[in-house]
Amino acid sequence: MALDDHIRILSDVRLFEGFTVEQLRLLAFGAEAMRLPAGKRLYLEDDEADSAYIVIRGNLRLFREHDGQNVEVSVASTGSVLGEMALIADSRRMTSAEAATDSEILRINRSMFRRILEEFPDTAEKLRQQIIDDLQALIRRIEQVGERLG
Repeated sequence: MALDDHIRILSDVRLFEGFTVEQLRLLAFGAEAMRLPAGKRLYLEDDEADSAYIVIRGNLRLFREHDGQNVEVSVASTGSVLGEMALIADSRRMTSAEAATDSEILRINRSMFRRILEEFPDTAEKLRQQIIDDLQALIRRIEQVGERLG
């Protein structure tokens, strides 16, 4: 895939909505394109997380190990972002991920992402506000579930 294709894919990712075309170009240029054949693991649950992944093509199965069994949590398809929290904070993988089909992904590492935010503080502020909005929406959904259960 060409750089312009990666820029187009990144522009559709909600996490990068506040990024300009030039910032997306820097992000795409620094990203690592990877191919995963079906059945290949991308990462394991509890691994240290230092990057996020965008699914360009294919499907990745997310699962957790429970009592020696792999319990599927979800399937990430084209356009999905895996592990975006790793871009802004030290964290560990909450699930394992493996290609359910032959897949292509983009790997974005934390240090490169942080450099972009340092160079473009307005973008960093938009991202901070987006994270706050997302957390507030999550809290509202949790409260609604609590009210229905309560």
